[in-house]
Amino acid sequence: MIDVGANLLNRQFRRDLDEVLARAWAAGLSHILVTATDLEDAEGAIALCARHSGLACTAGLHPHLAKDAPDGWLDRLKALAASPWVRAIGETGLDFNRNHSPRPAQQAVFQAQIQLAGQLGMPLFVHDRDTNGAVFEMLRSYAGRPDQVLIHCFTGSAADLRRYLAAGYSIGITGWLCDEVRGAELRRLAPSIPLDRLLIETDAPFLLPAGAVSPTKRKRRNEPCLLPAIAERLAAVRSISVEELILSATQNAQRLFGLN
Repeated sequence: MIDVGANLLNRQFRRDLDEVLARAWAAGLSHILVTATDLEDAEGAIALCARHSGLACTAGLHPHLAKDAPDGWLDRLKALAASPWVRAIGETGLDFNRNHSPRPAQQAVFQAQIQLAGQLGMPLFVHDRDTNGAVFEMLRSYAGRPDQVLIHCFTGSAADLRRYLAAGYSIGITGWLCDEVRGAELRRLAPSIPLDRLLIETDAPFLLPAGAVSPTKRKRRNEPCLLPAIAERLAAVRSISVEELILSATQNAQRLFGLN
C-alpha cells in the first residue's frame, strides 16, 4: 500500500515520528508521499526522505499561504523540485471555503505552480475546496500529461468529478469517505471513479477515518498506519475485494509518482 498524502512534518508528529513510521510499515505500507505545504516544509520533507527509506515528497505552496509568498519563492521552489525525493509540485490549488488568502493571490500562486510543473514535466498535487470549477479551469493550462494530475483529498460534487475524470486526472480518496454524514456524497460518487485513476491517502494527522482506532492516546490523530481502514471502506463501497483495490491503488501511485 502507498499513502499518497501524509503531513508528516505536522507538529503532531514531532515527538514520535519514528514510531509512526514503524507502525505504517507494520501495517503493510511500502511508501508514503510526504505532503509539503510551503517551502520550509519542502526542505524538511527532503531531509526527512534522505533519513528514511520508503519516503518521497511534494514541494509547493498551499493556497492558504499564497498571500505570504516571499520574493523569489518560485525560483526557490524550482531548485527544491530538482531533488530526487520530490515527486510532485504541490500541495497547490485553490480554497474558497476558508479563504485564508485572497482569491487573486491564490490564483496567481496556483498558476505559477501549474506552469512550473509543466515546464519540469512533473505531476501536480492539487487542492480543491469549494471552488465550483475554478481549479479545473486553471488546470486547463497545464502543459504536462493529464494523468500526472492528482486531485488530492477529493470532496467535490458530481459535476467536479465529471470534469476531472473527463480531463484524465486521478482522484485521491481519504478518510472523508468514512464520515457517515460528510462522506455520504463521496460514497455515492466513488464507484464511478475508474479503478486505474483511484489513489488512497490518509492526509494524516487530519481526517481520522470514522470507526478506525487510533494507535496512540491521541485519539483524534490520524496516521498512515490507518490507510487500510480507508481501503476497506472504499472497497466495500465499490463492491470489490480490498485486495483488488489495494493492488490497483498501489500500481496507480507507483506510476504517477515513480515509486518502485
